[in-house]
Amino acid sequence: MAENIAITTSKEKMNSSIEVLNRELANIRAGKANASILNNVKVEYYGTLVPLNQVASINIPEARVLLISPYDKTALDAIEHAINSSDLGLNPANDGDVIRLVIPQLTGERRKEIAKQVGKEAEDARVAVRNVRREGMDSIKKQLKNSDITEDAFHDIEDQIQKVTDKAVENINKLAEAKEKEITEG
Repeated sequence: MAENIAITTSKEKMNSSIEVLNRELANIRAGKANASILNNVKVEYYGTLVPLNQVASINIPEARVLLISPYDKTALDAIEHAINSSDLGLNPANDGDVIRLVIPQLTGERRKEIAKQVGKEAEDARVAVRNVRREGMDSIKKQLKNSDITEDAFHDIEDQIQKVTDKAVENINKLAEAKEKEITEG
């Protein structure tokens, strides 16, 4: 029972690292309209900072255009201000009813920079997974030292933790490759 805790804990922590990577990659702009680039934009609405998606709907009418339609037209200026003050580097076009965000085409140089950023995020996730693996291994070594598990059980658990680690790294690599492909083909 105790040996399964090390495996289960390692799996959960590794999956958490993959989820963090997924969120980070979603925030990286790839030259295509993607509503998730607005996830971190907070709008001051009646004195409270709220996520943009709670005060407006976000649609993608064209490949490189985001259309932001506020539920309450009085929030239009606040939404525009929030986008301008974010670090997205996008210029909102406010026509009085909706806000259009045109995602600029990426230059070759910018694509390379973004691909490097994707590589860095993926490497950070791989490091996090390796740290979780080390924690799991330390945990089962302690269990072996305390005679909570047998030598055979130790080796079985060690193999299982390594398999979980390999699978997590494989998932990270697939996510990074998909994002890099999106960037280079964008």
